[in-house]
Amino acid sequence: MERQKAVEKLSTIAGQDLRELASEYEVTVFKDEKKNKGWAGHVLERHLDLPINSAQAPNFGSWELKTVPLKYLKNGELRIKETMAVTMIDPYNVQRTDFEDSHLLTKLRKMVVAARIWESQEEERSILYCVTTFDLDDPEVYNQVKADYDLIRETIRTDGFSALTGRMGVYIQPRTKGTGHGGTSRAFYARKVFLEKFIFPALSQTGN
Repeated sequence: MERQKAVEKLSTIAGQDLRELASEYEVTVFKDEKKNKGWAGHVLERHLDLPINSAQAPNFGSWELKTVPLKYLKNGELRIKETMAVTMIDPYNVQRTDFEDSHLLTKLRKMVVAARIWESQEEERSILYCVTTFDLDDPEVYNQVKADYDLIRETIRTDGFSALTGRMGVYIQPRTKGTGHGGTSRAFYARKVFLEKFIFPALSQTGN
């Protein structure tokens, strides 16, 4: 299935409760009181008639599916709940690869992003709010992502991989990924302000 076709088909269930669809598609949300963290993505894959991909970021060849949780603040405003991991940082390749040819840019341009409302840890309900893509058509956004990548690249070159910190980057930040505070693996993360550039314009277009 092509990326645009996937976006169109997923958009037909915008506004529906993914928890109810999980029951319909026989997707396990909780087992032995432990939550299946990828349950929402599995529901979307079922809706697309695709096999559930066991990888953390399902990859369907020409595109990749990501889910982003949203939450309502006390004042009723809708906001991005958390940052989103994009791809792991390979210091060897990053040092030797310009942004235009980078794995980061390739991954961003392949993504189909489904934004869902997160209400609680119990996941009793979760409304699919919108489906969008990261096309980076806006020069301001593209140039800032490039600047963030170049900063990370130069830091690795001059100060080493261990010098990377989550304080870096306006839209894209390098952060430790994995369990425990002593982890050394790092990934490119999309900051919430970056996600808003794509999620909230898409939400406004749906009339929600």
